[in-house]
Amino acid sequence: MPYLSPRAKRNKAERDLKAAKTPARRKKKAENQRKRRAAAKKHGVSWLKGKDYDHDDKRFESVKANRGNDGNGTKKEGKKTKRKKK
Repeated sequence: MPYLSPRAKRNKAERDLKAAKTPARRKKKAENQRKRRAAAKKHGVSWLKGKDYDHDDKRFESVKANRGNDGNGTKKEGKKTKRKKK
């Protein structure tokens, strides 16, 4: 992350916290925690290393694939009209 002034850093922290507390993000976080606990119980903790739960694909995938929108980048993300099938 690029260097931020103390004021910009404080403002960003406020924005990030506000975004993290939206009902949609809280719901996704709770779902993610439930899924991770169940997967750790089923497969073991080491199986989860480097994986995130993808709420669109409804499965665990690498952090790289999940955060990069499965290789499509994040520019168009959020403008989907329907869920993709795999």
